[in-house]
Amino acid sequence: MGKINPLGTAPFNSPYELGIRMVYMLSSLFPNGADLQKLILLDYAAIYSGDFGGPNSLHTPVPFRNAELYGRRNLVQTGLYLMSTKGLVDVQLDKDGITYYAGENSRALVGSIGSSYSLNLAQRCEWVVLRYGSIDTIELTNIFHDIGRRWEAEIDGFAKGVDS
Repeated sequence: MGKINPLGTAPFNSPYELGIRMVYMLSSLFPNGADLQKLILLDYAAIYSGDFGGPNSLHTPVPFRNAELYGRRNLVQTGLYLMSTKGLVDVQLDKDGITYYAGENSRALVGSIGSSYSLNLAQRCEWVVLRYGSIDTIELTNIFHDIGRRWEAEIDGFAKGVDS
């Protein structure tokens, strides 16, 4: 019997999937852009919006999900590169570093995918941008750090309950 995925690539949390999500996020941020760190944080908030007082989370809120924040950087960076080769993401280098923007083809992509997941993703990206889009990267990182402390307390409470 043949393999379903002969290339052996993961369909979920792959550079391709994260790149597509970045196109959605950058389209919601348009005409503004964001650096890599901010995009990672905004994406996490969009996927787990329920943790941030927003609409129901797009992905199942699994235990210890905050660890995902630390493993995404290279995947998101590769995804942004993939999307930039197709005109879906523009990259600007200036005195502040690298900033990503919605590319000229991004709106066409976002508008052409009509699945319920895509529509829900677009809605959550809009929500995240309204809530956190105007906050600079350093302040946003601090906000997530504070939220992470609450998650650590929940994890500690969970671990103590398991050890009992």
